[in-house]
Amino acid sequence: MAIREIIILPDRQLRLVSKPVEKITSEVRTLADDMLETMYAAPGIGLAAIQVAQPLRLITMDLARPDENGETKPLPRVFINPEILSHSEETSVYEEGCLSIPEYYEQVERPAKVRVRFTDIDGKVHEEDAAGLYATCIQHEIDHLNGVLFIDYLSKLKRDRVFKKFEKAAKRAAE
Repeated sequence: MAIREIIILPDRQLRLVSKPVEKITSEVRTLADDMLETMYAAPGIGLAAIQVAQPLRLITMDLARPDENGETKPLPRVFINPEILSHSEETSVYEEGCLSIPEYYEQVERPAKVRVRFTDIDGKVHEEDAAGLYATCIQHEIDHLNGVLFIDYLSKLKRDRVFKKFEKAAKRAAE
């Protein structure tokens, strides 16, 4: 396993639409392992393959939960070719952040519940209902696979301000 570099706004790769994973190969398994390690090191709760410059429909998540002793245990998940099948009319608002837009957080309104279909790392297809933080995170990460960022849900003024801030930082870093 290796920690991969996370691409940062304004990198244009973040706007790519990711391609489906055709077959679960050793390379796909290695990518998933690397993504989990990268996500934990960042630290974050979700990561899309495009964020490590791999335009594949693959995401990792870990919404760790406390066990019966109150200790938080990791709950790593890998979603291959995830898709939202349906969503509720009801919405919820969560403060979102993104490893590709570091240290910027904003309230985002999304459907409160979704039904998602995905393939796990062993090739088994699942359908699950998601609510709360799980629903928000899965929508956020699937958006990445479609070239959509959470700042796209903000007003044009806020979105432009964030983009300009990261554009300036990238120019300074390049000098």
